[in-house]
Amino acid sequence: MKIENVKVEDAVELLKIYAPYVEETAISFEYEVPSLEEFSERIRNISSKYPYIKAVDEKGNILAYAYASAFKGRAAYDWSVETTIYVKKENRQSGIGRQLYRELERLLKEMGILNMNACIAMPKGADPHLTDASVRFHKKLGFQLVGTFHNSGYKFNTWYDMVWMEKMIGSHNENQKPVAFYNK
Repeated sequence: MKIENVKVEDAVELLKIYAPYVEETAISFEYEVPSLEEFSERIRNISSKYPYIKAVDEKGNILAYAYASAFKGRAAYDWSVETTIYVKKENRQSGIGRQLYRELERLLKEMGILNMNACIAMPKGADPHLTDASVRFHKKLGFQLVGTFHNSGYKFNTWYDMVWMEKMIGSHNENQKPVAFYNK
């Protein structure tokens, strides 16, 4: 496996990974799989400032992808990002996600990012559309629970809580150097 930057041309393959998350789970709160055009535009917008990376097998097949995006739109938040990862169904629990997230963290540190944040849907009990696997994954990578938003997402006739988790990856200084947005 190798890790590479995502290209807009990868949108078709990435959508194949993402679609089951939309259609079958409450991991994504989208109700409809985005169009190829919309998804391609998301890749363009995010990768213009932040790492958008993929794990690729020896045949060139994309196994997973991860990216960082703006945490909030104000300049004071430049040192914080929201992180996202999607792993192909058959490749979950294989270590690919961990490797991809570690590389994402390394790239973010190089940029001068200090806070990685993850917004994660959380089941209230046994649920056919959601487990706590994402929370457990983030905990293993050093993220800590920050807070819970109760009943904030509705999908599959069920109300879901959202939890925020964070990981500090740099020093917060009085005269903080500006972020060097990603240059692939």
